Amino acid sequence: MKYFAASINHCAKYFLCMLTCIVLMHSATAQKKQKLNKPATIISHKVFYGEASFYANKFNGRHTASGEIFSQRKLTCACNVLPFGTNVKVTNVKNGKWAIVKVNDRLHPKMRRIVDLTSTAAIQLGYKDKGFARVKVEVMNAPQK
Repeated sequence: MKYFAASINHCAKYFLCMLTCIVLMHSATAQKKQKLNKPATIISHKVFYGEASFYANKFNGRHTASGEIFSQRKLTCACNVLPFGTNVKVTNVKNGKWAIVKVNDRLHPKMRRIVDLTSTAAIQLGYKDKGFARVKVEVMNAPQK
């Protein structure tokens, strides 16, 4: 009987240990999910460097990923790392020219560029004839939730 009681006691301790591990793993996963959602509101100090290109004319009048109608005349951009509605200052690293644009679209997932600008913004940055430029992207303000 002693052996049976000791075995049950051992099983109970094992069960409590496993239950504690599961609770700890679940809370750690929940914290990670919260951290992944937070950058949309805390990114007002972020700076990114990378390649910029500009939209082809065939996209004029089409819907963007945010639902807006795309226009080459607006100062907007596509970006995969920032939330829709974020205003960013894009600076051409070579000549120092800059433009403030709003994120309203997404790039193709395999695209390695950091932003895709409208032709109006590309002209303002002075790289429309070249087709692409190395840029600095500074978050001006993130959308309020």
